Amino acid sequence: MDKQQLEALSALEKKVLWLSAWMIHNANHLRENTDGVKVGGHQASSASLVTIMTALYFSVLRPHDRIAVKPHASPVFHAIQYLLGSQTREKLERFRAFGGAQSYPSRTKDVDDVDFSTGSVGLGVAQTLFASLVQDYLSARDESVSEGRMVALIGDAEMDEGNIFEALLEGWKHGLRNCWWIVDYNRQSLDAVVREGLWERFESIFRNFGWDVVILKYGSLLEAAFAEPGGEALRAWIDACPNQLYSALTFQGAAAWRKRLLADIGERPGLKSLLDRRSDTELSALMTNLGGHDLPCLIEAFEAARGNDRPACFIAYTIKGFGLPFAGHKDNHAGLMTKDQMAIFRASMSVGEGREWDAFEGLGIQEADLRRFLGAVPFAAKGQRRRHAQRILVPDRLAAEAKGSVSTQVGFGRILDEIARAGGPLADAIVTTSPDVTVSTNLGPWVNRRGLFARQSLADTFRSERIASAQKWEFGTSGQHIELGIAENNLFILLSALGLSHSIFGKRLLPIGTLYDPFIQRGLDALNYACYQDARFLLVATPSGITLAPEGGAHQSIATQMIGMAQDGLAAYEPAFVDELSVIMRFALDYMQRDGDAVQSERTWLREETGGSVYLRLSTRPVEQIVRTMTPELEQDIVDGGYWLRRPGPNAELIVAYTGAVAPEAIQAVGMMAEDRRDVGLLAVTSPDRLNAGWTAASRARERGLVHARSHVERLFADLPPHCAIVTVTDGHPASLGWLGSVHGHRTRSLGVEHFGQSGTIYDLYRHFGIDANSIATAADRIAGGRPVRYLRALD
Repeated sequence: MDKQQLEALSALEKKVLWLSAWMIHNANHLRENTDGVKVGGHQASSASLVTIMTALYFSVLRPHDRIAVKPHASPVFHAIQYLLGSQTREKLERFRAFGGAQSYPSRTKDVDDVDFSTGSVGLGVAQTLFASLVQDYLSARDESVSEGRMVALIGDAEMDEGNIFEALLEGWKHGLRNCWWIVDYNRQSLDAVVREGLWERFESIFRNFGWDVVILKYGSLLEAAFAEPGGEALRAWIDACPNQLYSALTFQGAAAWRKRLLADIGERPGLKSLLDRRSDTELSALMTNLGGHDLPCLIEAFEAARGNDRPACFIAYTIKGFGLPFAGHKDNHAGLMTKDQMAIFRASMSVGEGREWDAFEGLGIQEADLRRFLGAVPFAAKGQRRRHAQRILVPDRLAAEAKGSVSTQVGFGRILDEIARAGGPLADAIVTTSPDVTVSTNLGPWVNRRGLFARQSLADTFRSERIASAQKWEFGTSGQHIELGIAENNLFILLSALGLSHSIFGKRLLPIGTLYDPFIQRGLDALNYACYQDARFLLVATPSGITLAPEGGAHQSIATQMIGMAQDGLAAYEPAFVDELSVIMRFALDYMQRDGDAVQSERTWLREETGGSVYLRLSTRPVEQIVRTMTPELEQDIVDGGYWLRRPGPNAELIVAYTGAVAPEAIQAVGMMAEDRRDVGLLAVTSPDRLNAGWTAASRARERGLVHARSHVERLFADLPPHCAIVTVTDGHPASLGWLGSVHGHRTRSLGVEHFGQSGTIYDLYRHFGIDANSIATAADRIAGGRPVRYLRALD
């Protein structure tokens, strides 16, 4: 790097520090605050990464590199994008306000081309690891894929997050490449200063997992000082200095540094002269010249690491709040500069009043020279970084053999196996993954046909030894299943990486992940993160509910239906029959690929064209299948969330609405009640989520004056008499269907499961929790009134 380049980078580093600090100051002290709530923005946490991000974005990174920025460095990211022309002043002025630059980098809500959203700490870090594995998966199939580095900027306290270490282990298993993690080792967390020697633990962990580790502790000023007489004593003192003391002296400034050094090692030969040769300003610059704040040191280390594709961890020593008045103070995490401090800081930056947002104010370099430099930045050389991929055609029907008694879990395996057998672009685009429950979630047939992915071939020893097994467990570059260990966070973050392949790498994948339904809750943060990024995938959760009766409460799910309803970006379904599942899977594989305008459909009042991910809650319970013709009208009703399995008559006193595996009980109860009651209806709810979302969306539309807006569930209930009662039943929390009575004001009794289950038979548990046929009929009699329950006793 020549002198002119270094001068330009140093000027940009100064400008990024100013803009990031001013952005936060403007949001907290100058912009009108109407609600009295602190805006915040983390000036200190941003400042510690300014030099590192300057080196990366303006010198080191290339167009195919992707980066996850530490959440609290969001202002630095926005400032850099502003200088590169990818962010607007208006957005910066509205930082953390409605419609402005986001608090934490967001793929979906920011305009400045965020690679990976961050916010829930640790998840963006793991995302880069799995994105690198996805890049390997694509490269093994397509030589046109340009490999880049997947880079994460990590706060040292962020390394406490357990999902990071789960991801490290998975990376080791799969031979991780082309991944850099850069630890902002400022030795301060939200509440305290980190423990002594933490960097050694980090180094040991990463080396054990096969990573290169680069320690960036000293900058060029300190390295030069160490070569002077007394320099080795200074190095030894710094190496032994406790983190808290170093931070405190940084905050106190040059006089404190000088006093402490003279007191501790002033008698060492040459040390006093070393200090005397430096003014207070120069001494402060020397003692805070750590590796993470030295551009030549950083660029040299990053460029050296480009020589191989091994994963690398850079532990970069920094100072929290570097360059700001509260640098080093232990309380600076959420600290904000006062107006007086900002005035002093402004003067030190040579920024005139009214010119705070000017990109080239106060830099001492000609604007034309800086513009030329920015125009040649490698990272931005190819402009817009979002990629696009063509949609994969999904056939009008997916084959589904559904005769006799079959569970939806088995049906899922058969449908996927038939896709694999048929081959073609759809089958080739699908990639499956599971956290060590591949066979038990019925992915076995798919894997037998399509194989497991690995960068190096690995034969199935059991087969070569002629040991009988139903499974072919062979790994190779053509495999389409990525096997994971038992860590649901890893599953969801891998699905996030796979589900962004069209945007990050320009190659369309259709990811399908399976897990046990109760264990969704172990990875909820990562699932929410994947949806927040707008990743596209099909999540198949099975078995579900207390229907997995012998397994007991730890393997039985209660709240997952509510999760499916509440999670943004995820359409949740719970079919009872395999033909329903076939229709829903066909819809899901198409819905995952949609990327249209957020215009509400007048049929559902949902934003159908935006697309999203899909969650299937399936069961291991065999259910007698219905022999019927799948008409286009029935298909549409199934996708929209429900249909009449038995349409109520004009004088209906009662309807039963069910979802999922309790279909036999609902059907039996309606059959029993039909002997004494006329016009009883039976509603099959394939998606409480879609029905509820459509209803609330149509209600909002009517409130906006669109009086004709009617949702699917409103049309289903349109002809129900006012006196008709509703009984809902589900193997899950009763609230998932309990809202149905509110659609048109019908009396409702909701049956479901509200407490942890136990071991037993399905009959035992259904009766215990009141979701068996007897309980449904009893609830119906009590809410509808006027009928004895004599016919129930014979069933006990």
